[in-house]
Amino acid sequence: MASHIVGYPRMGPKRELKFALESFWDGKSSAEDLEKVATDLRASIWKQMADAGIKHIPSNTFSYYDQVLDTTATLGAVPERYSWAGGEIGLSTYFSMARGNATVPAMEMTKWFDTNYHFIVPELGPNTKFSYSSHKAVNEYKEAKALGVDTVPVLVGPVSYLLLSKPAKGVEKSFPLLSLLSSILPVYKEVIAELKAAGATWIQFDEPTLVLDLDSHQLAAFSAAYTELESELSGLNVLVETYFADIPSESYKTLTSLNSVSAYGFDLIRGTKTLDLVKSAGFPSGKYLFAGVVDGRNIWADDLAASLSTLEALETLVGKDKLVVSTSCSLMHTAVDLVNETKLDAEIKSWLAFAAQKVVEVNALAKALAGQKDEAFFAANAAAQASRRSSPRVTNEEVQKAAAALKGSDHRRATNVSARLDAQQKKLNLPVLPTTTIGSFPQTVELRRVRREYKAKKISEEEYISAIKEEISKVVKIQEELDIDVLVHGEPERNDMVEYFGEQLSGFAFTANGWVQSYGSRCVKPPIIYGDVSRPNPMTVFWSKTAQSMTSRPMKGMLTGPVTILNWSFVRNDQPRFETCYQIALAIKKEVEDLEAGGIQVGNVLYPFSRRMHTA
Repeated sequence: MASHIVGYPRMGPKRELKFALESFWDGKSSAEDLEKVATDLRASIWKQMADAGIKHIPSNTFSYYDQVLDTTATLGAVPERYSWAGGEIGLSTYFSMARGNATVPAMEMTKWFDTNYHFIVPELGPNTKFSYSSHKAVNEYKEAKALGVDTVPVLVGPVSYLLLSKPAKGVEKSFPLLSLLSSILPVYKEVIAELKAAGATWIQFDEPTLVLDLDSHQLAAFSAAYTELESELSGLNVLVETYFADIPSESYKTLTSLNSVSAYGFDLIRGTKTLDLVKSAGFPSGKYLFAGVVDGRNIWADDLAASLSTLEALETLVGKDKLVVSTSCSLMHTAVDLVNETKLDAEIKSWLAFAAQKVVEVNALAKALAGQKDEAFFAANAAAQASRRSSPRVTNEEVQKAAAALKGSDHRRATNVSARLDAQQKKLNLPVLPTTTIGSFPQTVELRRVRREYKAKKISEEEYISAIKEEISKVVKIQEELDIDVLVHGEPERNDMVEYFGEQLSGFAFTANGWVQSYGSRCVKPPIIYGDVSRPNPMTVFWSKTAQSMTSRPMKGMLTGPVTILNWSFVRNDQPRFETCYQIALAIKKEVEDLEAGGIQVGNVLYPFSRRMHTA
C-alpha cells in the first residue's frame, strides 16, 4: 500500500530558513550561504520521508518565499515595474516582487484560502508576456534524484494559478484572467517535458480552487487545460490534488473525466462529505485515489483506528492497489517536529503530532492497510486518544453549561446603534470626527528585553511593572501632544495579540518551537486550545486602568476578538469549532464587563484580516 505527503514545512525545525533569509536580506550573508541552508533543509526533508517509508515524496514544495510566487517566476510573469530584462529569474528580482525595494512596492499578498498562510498574488493582463524563466521545479527534482530519492514534482495547477490572480494595475477589473490559459500552457508544457526527460514518473498539480463554487465556464477551463496538456503528460502518472474542503459534485465530475489525469487527491478531514460523494457518484476504474486522512492543518495525533476504518471503506470502492494514504493538505500549515518540545506538558504532548510525526502516521496507516499493522504503535495511539477523551483538564462543566445556555437573543445587542452612540456621546463628549489609533505602538528592543528578562525571572515584578508604566506614560504623552481624542496605552506588555490572551485563559497550551510560516520569513507560534476555555482572572484591566489614571482623556480597552483568537490557534478537534468560539467569547465578555466597571471604554475588539500585512 502506497503513502504520500502533499507538502512539508519549509522553515526548518528551528526556523533555519527564516534566519538565513533575514541574514541575506540584511546583507550579512551571501546568496551562496542562503542556498547552502536551503539545500541542506531540502535534503533532510527528503531523507526523513524516505527513511519513514513514504513512497510518493514531494519536491518543489520548498520555497524561499511562496509557492505561487515561484509559479509566477516559472512563467516569467514579472510586473513591468521590476525592470526585469529576461532570462532566468534571480534572487534580486524574486525578492523585489515579494518584498519591494527602494524604488517600487511589493506585489499584493493575501490569505491562502482560509489558512493563516499568505501568498503573493500574480498581477496579469492582456499584455503579460509569459516565458519559461525559472527551472526550480526541474532542478529540485534532479537534486533529490542525485541523493537517491525519486520524488513527485509539485506544480501549482494552471487553472488555479489564474483563478488566484488579479488584473494588473491599469487593467480593467473585469478582464477575464482565464483568457490567458492558452498563453501559460506552453510554459507548463516545457516544464513537463524537462521533468519527463529528467526521469520523473509522477507529477502533482495542486488545483485547490476545485473546492470552490465554480461556474461552468471555470470548470470548462480545467477540461481545456488538461486536454491541451494531454500529449505532454502521456507516459506520466498525473495527480491533481485538492484540499481545504469538500469538492462539489460538478467539480468532481469534471475532475474525474479528465483523460490525462490518473490520480485524484481529496481532503477527507475538512471534506467531510467527499467520501459519500465517491460512494454515490462512483469512482473511475483504473484511477488512483489519494486519501487525505491525516490532518495537515492541525497538531492533534491522528485517530489511527478511525482513519483505518475510512481507508478500508474506500478500499472497497477503488481497489486495494489504487488507494494511496495521504495528508489532507500540505503539512506546511502545522508545526515541524514534536521532538523539539522538551518543556511541553507530557500528557498534552502525548495527544499531539507535528509534521514529522504525521509522516510516520501516514506510513503506519499504509502498512496497516497492506496487512503489516504495527500493533504496538496503534495501541499507543489508542491509549493517547483515550487519555485525551477522559482527561479532567479538558472539560469544565461550568463553561459548558454557560455556552449551552446561550439563546438567540444573546447574539444580538439589546439596544440599537443610535441609542449606544447617544449614550457614548453624553459620556465622552467627542468631536464630530474623533481621532484614535488601532492600539499597539512599536515594540522596541528595550521592551522586548524587559519582557524576556521578566519571563526568565532576571528582574523582579516591581521592576517589570515600573518599566511598562514608564512606556505607557510616554505613549500617553505622545498622543496628548498630538491632540488625539481617544487614547490607547500602546500594549507594551503584550508579546502577541493572540498569545497574550491565551496565556491567561484556561484550556490553552503553548509550545517552544511550534512555529508555522505565515508569509516569507514571518512565522507564528499558534497557541493550542486543548480544553474548555475560561478566564480565571482579569487580563487587561490593570494596565488599562493604569493608563487611564495618567490622562483625563478617554482611554480605550484593547481586546483581541474571539474569532481571531480561534482562527490563529490550533483548535481542539473533539467538539465543533463554534462551541470553542462561544467559550472564548464568554471569557472575553467577562473582561469587557470588568473594563466597563473600571471606567474603561472598550473601543477595539480586533479582527485583523489584512490583505497585505508586511512592508519591505
